[in-house]
Amino acid sequence: MTGCASFTPLTHEGVFAVRGPDAKAFLQGQVTCNLAYISDERSSLGARCTPKGRMLSSFRVLLENDGYLLAMDSEILAAQLAEMQKYAVFSKSKLTNDSALWSRFGLYQGDAALSALGIDLPKEVNSTVHSNQMIAIRVSDLLTELWVSADEGPCLRKRLLNLLPEAPLNTWLLGQIRSGIGHVSMPVREQFIPQMLNLPALDAVSFKKGCYTGQEIVARMQYLGKLKRHMYHFKMAGTDLPVPGTALLSPVHSSAVGEVVSAAQSEHGIELLATALDEAVGDGRIYLEGNEHALLEKLELPYLLDTEREILR
Repeated sequence: MTGCASFTPLTHEGVFAVRGPDAKAFLQGQVTCNLAYISDERSSLGARCTPKGRMLSSFRVLLENDGYLLAMDSEILAAQLAEMQKYAVFSKSKLTNDSALWSRFGLYQGDAALSALGIDLPKEVNSTVHSNQMIAIRVSDLLTELWVSADEGPCLRKRLLNLLPEAPLNTWLLGQIRSGIGHVSMPVREQFIPQMLNLPALDAVSFKKGCYTGQEIVARMQYLGKLKRHMYHFKMAGTDLPVPGTALLSPVHSSAVGEVVSAAQSEHGIELLATALDEAVGDGRIYLEGNEHALLEKLELPYLLDTEREILR
């Protein structure tokens, strides 16, 4: 299903813009990632949390002219914009929904296509290049994003069609799952703290930059707590995709041991990212609610959960 290079229009996400003289200072106090590392050459994953450290949104943020662009689930964007607007009135920042101004494409194994478009994108994850009126972003070893103005979107799509087959959204989502990148969608809003989705391992949480909403809870868990639940990559037989928030169960626990973050069809059934109690994963008998006959098989993630490395940023 993902055996060859392809591209996918990323129509499931919107673009939220924060601009103005105070844009950096404002966002720095709102999100988990450190904007000091964001530049024309580097983007980042990140999240915004409640005061209790629960994730309201997850996103990719990049620098663009006089501000920042955040790509996130389109169903969450309006609510996130309204919530942050309450705080933006105290700073010289302007928040807008810029979704209609951008066309975004996801490339799976698309380096040859990038070269044909005249883009030399470094291999390092989160590397970003502004070239030929396009923005290219290295999402993972498998995935790249291409951003272009909405006016140029149809032209870029035609150019991509000459280089790659167009694939359904499932292909991009499967690539994200295999890259170990979970995201917050409406059904799981306020369900996770950032560590549950492995965000520190993805350089999406800073423990050095200072205060942001929810920072006290997130830092306390990192330094003083013992997180018993992480996000894992699983596969299972079947064709009916579980929706985000579907409970994970285990015969040795009386209540749910986790929940689905995202899922996609694969060549051999279904692959998914889900949070789960570490001890339940170790037991190895996890299944989805309502489907006890199809056990989840754990697959490897492409990164390590190394807390010593994660706190350096």
